[in-house]
Amino acid sequence: MQDQDESGVEASARTPPPDRLTWSITEVAQVLGISRASTYEAAHRGELPVRVIGRRLLVPSVALLRLLNEAHTPEPAQHQHQ
Repeated sequence: MQDQDESGVEASARTPPPDRLTWSITEVAQVLGISRASTYEAAHRGELPVRVIGRRLLVPSVALLRLLNEAHTPEPAQHQHQ
């Protein structure tokens, strides 16, 4: 059985508040819509910015948002000289 908070929302259905400095791997997986395993794999490959604190992998929210914004920014067209 999964934990529930006072509002009755299951813990796994919650997303992190935007003002938090770091998010857990589980929270990031939920936000990105991918599995926890895929999120851990991305972290270990260096595709996902993480900080290790004790035994926990935490994702800085600023770094994740920057990464996602860069992924949607089109690269400038290269000029071809003819």
